[in-house]
Amino acid sequence: MATTKKIYKAKSGMIKRPRISEKAALVSTRNVYTFDVAPSATKAEIAKSIIAQYKVTPLKIGIVTIRKNKVTVRGKRGTTSGGKKAYVYLKKGDKIEIM
Repeated sequence: MATTKKIYKAKSGMIKRPRISEKAALVSTRNVYTFDVAPSATKAEIAKSIIAQYKVTPLKIGIVTIRKNKVTVRGKRGTTSGGKKAYVYLKKGDKIEIM
């Protein structure tokens, strides 16, 4: 069972999508890019995924856990989905084209 899970992770990659927000746009001017990643992702796995997908080597990676929040929309109670995001720091000349 454990081996199939590792194969699935390796195929799908740890990076879900780039995170598009005002804060992400602000820090991207300083060569820091933000991505939504799998909840089980580690810094080493994220680095390998960045190298494979974007052909750049990250200097540093920071990981932040996003907690679930309780919300009320139109009288209905629910929760927002939590997750994990990664800040990928690149050296001065490198860029990642997101769109």
